[in-house]
Amino acid sequence: MAVLVICLLVIVADNTILNVALRTLSDPVSGVGASQSQLAWAINSYTLVFAGLLFTFGVLGDRWGRRRMLVAGLVVFGAASALSAYSQSPEQLVMARAVMGFGASMVMPQTLSVITNVFPPEERGRAIGLWAGAVGLAMAIGPSAGGLLLENFWWGSIFLVNVPFVIVGLALMYVLIPESKDENAGRPDVVGVLLSIPGLVLLIYGIITAGERASLADWDVFGSLLVGVAVIVLFLFHESRTPDPSLDVRFFRNPRFSVSIATIMVLFFSMAGIIFFLSFYWQSIREFSPFVAGLLVLPAALGQMIFAPLSPTLVRWVGPRTLAAVGVAAVCCSFAFYTQIEADTPLALIIGFFFLQASAMAVVLTPATDAIMSSVPPGKAGAASAVQNTVRQVATAMGVAVLGAVISFHYRAGIASALHTVAEESDDVGPGELRAAGESVEATLALARSLGPQGDALIEPAKEAFVSGLHLAALVALCFGLIGLVVVLVWMPRDAADHQSSDPEREPEGAGTEHPEN
Repeated sequence: MAVLVICLLVIVADNTILNVALRTLSDPVSGVGASQSQLAWAINSYTLVFAGLLFTFGVLGDRWGRRRMLVAGLVVFGAASALSAYSQSPEQLVMARAVMGFGASMVMPQTLSVITNVFPPEERGRAIGLWAGAVGLAMAIGPSAGGLLLENFWWGSIFLVNVPFVIVGLALMYVLIPESKDENAGRPDVVGVLLSIPGLVLLIYGIITAGERASLADWDVFGSLLVGVAVIVLFLFHESRTPDPSLDVRFFRNPRFSVSIATIMVLFFSMAGIIFFLSFYWQSIREFSPFVAGLLVLPAALGQMIFAPLSPTLVRWVGPRTLAAVGVAAVCCSFAFYTQIEADTPLALIIGFFFLQASAMAVVLTPATDAIMSSVPPGKAGAASAVQNTVRQVATAMGVAVLGAVISFHYRAGIASALHTVAEESDDVGPGELRAAGESVEATLALARSLGPQGDALIEPAKEAFVSGLHLAALVALCFGLIGLVVVLVWMPRDAADHQSSDPEREPEGAGTEHPEN
């Protein structure tokens, strides 16, 4: 379990550590001089490759060996971290981050599938709770450690710090992690795997680009979305017909599996955009340093670390439906609070609702993940883990894109008048600069700083427009959260899941039995 936690720490923490470094990386002196679009793709290139290949490497881990895939993934991730640290240009950073996503996609699905195959059914829920708690710990370590490193070292240290963790994980893995794979996997589903990659990559590219441009009008955006959805539909059709599918679509007939997938998707969609833009709230609206902004994530991570391991016990006491409903309702309460947040809202109040939201997410995520993993035979654990992680990543990308578009539309409308007034009073602001300054609160504040005292008139309108957009995004997130609550109340089974055995009679056709090698 400790080795798996190390794997999770480097993967999840590095995905969150970049958020506090965005301002530094945009500086041409202390960073690499990345533009707003290049910063977005430093994040998106990782997400695109990571989410696009999760399913593929989950399936390959089942077939080739999960420990083997973990080792290969950590090696790629560690090497790409070093390349990211010493990038000389924004383009190099984007490419290195894409390679990091490639390594992370090899690691992430194996962590859950190893848990499924190493721990017996009576301990599996607690182990998955620890897995989810480790994700919370990584969420805390990422921003706070990133802020600390940026205050004391150069920006590359936020990537280079991964290397020693990778080395320790690799050394311990050969001693403590048994090799396991599906010994009766049947013929490889080459067509299914090859269809899943372009389908997911095109879908996620379309979602990310639509959010970045706040528009569906461009041909590459709607074209990517349409083709991506079409390829995924073709993939599901193929999986329903082939005798040895990578993803047995009959798993979705199990309400525990399908409802848990739907709940995770709705919650991560709702939460991702709010969490992402709260980092801008801390630094741009409240003007905290990256280190302080990182520390403010700690209470939320603490809530996840406390309640994720406790949730299996809570499931036994009240049942999965009741617990999930209470958790989703608590998340909705947090979204309702964010619709009222202001620039001077007391910190203790924000931190309290942040703690509530993370704790409630942990209470829902752990039993939902356990339900997904227990609904499939152990031989297909990698595929099930990959489905869960892929849905989570797609929902996260959609949340940032859709809620980001909501904030962007609202922000541009709110700041237009103030920008027009400043442009009339100053001869130094051209149409191009004016248009760029209206794209985001960071861009507006950068223009205000460049204009000196004359730019002070932009600061308060920019903050008010951003906070107003955040209110609207929180309202949209609340609506989706309420949809998740209805899904849980109507379709989630009352009783806890029975874990699948490796008895062939209980497995769907084509699923193999599990034989750990040592």
